[in-house]
Amino acid sequence: MPYFAVIYDLVDDYIERRAAFRAEHLKLAAESHARGELLMGGAFAGPPDHALLIFRAEDQGVPEAFVRADPYVRHGLVKSWVVRPWTVVIGN
Repeated sequence: MPYFAVIYDLVDDYIERRAAFRAEHLKLAAESHARGELLMGGAFAGPPDHALLIFRAEDQGVPEAFVRADPYVRHGLVKSWVVRPWTVVIGN
């Protein structure tokens, strides 16, 4: 099954603005993780200007559906995003 990397470009005040949407975002992520789709995800540190989510799914539609449902995206905390097929060379 293929892997996909989702890269978010976050707004400058992402940390301050995320609190209002964090519970809904984490619920969406936990549900996707429980289905075996979202393997891991999180924001980069120093500064938290991008986030990376790694999916394993039959097709690119799965991570794209996650992004469209994500409250961080819907409420403008994500300036732009991209879903890229990812070829894993080492690891599971």
